[in-house]
This record gives sequence, structure tokens and C-alpha cells, in this order.
Amino acid sequence: MNQARIAVLVSGGGTNLEALLNAQEAGNIPHGEIVVVLSSSAGAYALERAKNHGVPGFAVPRKGHSQAEFESGLTERLTEYRVDIIVLAGFLSILSEDFVRRWPDRILNVHPSLIPAFCGKGYYGLKVHEEALRRGVKVTGATVHLVNEIPDGGRILLQKAVEVLPGDTPETLQRRVMEQAEWTLLPQAVELAAQGLTSAGT
Repeated sequence: MNQARIAVLVSGGGTNLEALLNAQEAGNIPHGEIVVVLSSSAGAYALERAKNHGVPGFAVPRKGHSQAEFESGLTERLTEYRVDIIVLAGFLSILSEDFVRRWPDRILNVHPSLIPAFCGKGYYGLKVHEEALRRGVKVTGATVHLVNEIPDGGRILLQKAVEVLPGDTPETLQRRVMEQAEWTLLPQAVELAAQGLTSAGT
């Protein structure tokens, strides 16, 4: 295998996707190639970002479909594009244990906290930063981890700490965590995973 084939799963604006695409174009993911972007929402701006970078993007809507139908749609596209690695980049739909088991050590997720802090059910997006401020922590950050059947479980690949500043709002903290941690960590972790696959020859 020369390069691992990567799918990025998104649900919204796609800022983490943009960071990955920019890193790829800068040559910072030499062992991988983003070959497809899949969105759980047809109106996600992330699909426009994919188009702007010349990467195929498709909506696989979660709304109005059963879990089995939704995951069947994902699997169809992942198989079509012969995907090796799945990156959850702001992907808000829950994946079943059966789906995760079909991709052992191949699904990466970025979470906007230093796991095990502020993770698990109900902790996503701005809610994570709201809770960090409510608890009065001085340091937060982001984590990229491999997904297993346990929510927010799996092996941690990379973490980066970010200082919480006086006067922070959930929005300003969210932006700093993205800029200082998520957008740096995610390309690094994807390259690590891709390098591991290609060196193993799988």
C-alpha cells in the first residue's frame, strides 16, 4: 500500500475537515489521501469545502432513516471508495458497536477536551467548553483517539493542552481549542495512522 485511503465523516461546517485538506495539500499527510467526504446532513457546509478542494463529497442523511439504513449507506460509500481509515471530524451521529467492529483500529475521532475530562454522553461541541468553564478548569485541550465499542473509549493517539483564559466564553474557548489543538493534532494523528497501515502493508 502506497497511501492509506481516508474518508472524513462530518455533520456541520467542516473546519476540522478544512484543516485536514490543507495539511494534505501542504504535504503533511504523505502516507494518506482523503478520497471521500461523507456528511450526515445534506446541508452541511463541509460538503462545499470538499468540493472546493476537489474531493468527492456525499450526503448520507441520518434524519428519517433507521440506524441500520444509515450505516448501510455509509458502508456502501466507504466500500465504493475502498476506504482504509475513517476520520470523525465533527461527526455528531452515533455509530453502532457493529459498525465500529467492522473497522478495528481504523476509526479516528477528535474530541474537544483532554479525555477522560468532559467526554461521554452529552459532551459534544460547545457543551464541552461550557462545562469546562462551569467547572473552572485552568487547562483544557483536545484529544484524538481510536474509537472502539465504548463511547469515547479506545486508544489515545495524541493530546494537546490549551490554556483557559480569564474572560473566556464557550465560543472563544472553542475557537482557541480548535486553532491551537484540534487543527494541529488531527493531521498529525491521521498521518500516524496512515503511516502505520502503509508500513504494515495492509
